[in-house]
Amino acid sequence: MLIKYKKSYEKFAMGLLSFMPKEKEIKVLRNTMKNYETDENLQLFLWKDEEIIGLIGIQISSDFIEIQHISVNPSFRKQGIGKEMVRSVKEQYPDKELKANEHTESFIEKC
Repeated sequence: MLIKYKKSYEKFAMGLLSFMPKEKEIKVLRNTMKNYETDENLQLFLWKDEEIIGLIGIQISSDFIEIQHISVNPSFRKQGIGKEMVRSVKEQYPDKELKANEHTESFIEKC
């Protein structure tokens, strides 16, 4: 189930974001989190089954949604969770086209 990010989920979100290639350094990671918390065009969602196991971050524009980040706990990969997160975002924003950035493009093409 896709749930909207809240500050109380910060440690989970930072842990999942750290799996993204550009988010390895703590300074960069904290800046990314700050952007999601303060920019109204950026939205961060977590995937929760029995526990939080995935994350998807999007940027919303007037015409499209761009997936900025997508990450799944390595213990839960290859189970379709990433695809489910993308599908859930599409369902929440049915009137907008879904796009990827350079870091999420290869995964989104698979979906």
